[in-house]
Amino acid sequence: MSNLVAIVGRPNVGKSTLFNRLTEGREAIVHETSGVTRDRHYGKSVWNGIDFSVIDTGGYVEVSYDVFEEEIRKQVVLAIDEADVLLFLVDVNDGITDLDKSVADMLRRSKKKTLVVVNKVDSNMKQYEGDVFYSLGLGDLYKISSITGSGTGELLDDLVKSFTLNPEEELPDLPRITVVGRPNVGKSTLINTLLGEERHIVTPIAGTTRDSIFTRYNKFSHDFLLVDTAGIRKKGKVKENLEFYSVMRSIRAIEYSDVCLLMIDAVQGLESQDLAIINIIKNNNKGMLILINKWDLLEKGTNTARDYEKNILEKIAPFRDVPVIFISALNKVRIHKVIEKAMEVYENRKRKIPTSVINDVMLKAIEDFPPPAVKGKYVRIKYVTQLPTYAPSFAFFCNFPQYVQESYKRYLENQIRQKFEFTGVPLQIFMRKK
Repeated sequence: MSNLVAIVGRPNVGKSTLFNRLTEGREAIVHETSGVTRDRHYGKSVWNGIDFSVIDTGGYVEVSYDVFEEEIRKQVVLAIDEADVLLFLVDVNDGITDLDKSVADMLRRSKKKTLVVVNKVDSNMKQYEGDVFYSLGLGDLYKISSITGSGTGELLDDLVKSFTLNPEEELPDLPRITVVGRPNVGKSTLINTLLGEERHIVTPIAGTTRDSIFTRYNKFSHDFLLVDTAGIRKKGKVKENLEFYSVMRSIRAIEYSDVCLLMIDAVQGLESQDLAIINIIKNNNKGMLILINKWDLLEKGTNTARDYEKNILEKIAPFRDVPVIFISALNKVRIHKVIEKAMEVYENRKRKIPTSVINDVMLKAIEDFPPPAVKGKYVRIKYVTQLPTYAPSFAFFCNFPQYVQESYKRYLENQIRQKFEFTGVPLQIFMRKK
């Protein structure tokens, strides 16, 4: 399981730019107006062969200048709670502000591993000006420019050295199923329904790290570990941003799992926060089911379920090959179907297609609909193989991999899904030079 790094700091110090630099993406919206970050910012990064997750807390601060300090305080409290390492970002041009001091006080008291990152250091003069941040009393400084990348190599070297590399817990080699979703959608009810009927059959496994609790479910011919993260941590007196809290908790839960059961409240429907959690599941290449809970509370007509499912799958496109199950956790409606389908998705995630078979099927599909020419170059795909990764990924060997467009990769993925059973599992398509 990878370490979680949270970027904290007041608005407009460059958190989103640093996030983009670390994740090598352009997922965050970057603008010089403070508080412009709107999206959920979670990404994966790798340095010196070590994977880690990054979260940009700025994405969760509301634009309301009179409550900025309070909002930032909430995010820092949660980041301290959940992250393994904190990157405290400050701006060399502004010097130390009162808000910087306030954040620094919280970080000092937490005793959580913190690296102070002085941003926008793009000249020798600013190197000297950055020394003022030593007075925050948080140790060494990393003087960088997020925009140019200057200084980020040294920062990343020390960041990955600071990680605690936990050995894998001594757990049975069983599927790991996790229930995720927004607060109050019924996660705890579902877990209690699954475990509550015959508790003497359920074996709690002690000695696992962090806050996720693995519980063995072994009945009705099924045997797996249920990763129970719902309601584990008492939130104390912090009335935090629930969206941020939920996504932080989901990252941990998802990284532990093989298959995620994403619960959605039937009355509220699919919301932006659910899409954020779906993206985390996809980024981590985990299996997924969507459970529409509290279905008994909805007034229904002839095609209600069909229309509801169609609407959900349209919103989560292009990854639409996902089972949708309508349940009532409280009334134990379709609970056994959830378990059966979760185990099917687990098997799909492990599925290996022989190279001869995948070539027979896919080279025919490519011949029927070849990649379009780009800049006068004709792409010729000669060979396909499934890579030896835990989650399904496929390499297509061709003469011009750089000219294969995303739309064509989606065509290839759809062809694989039509011919082989990968329902509920994200597929990765790689184009490689033959």
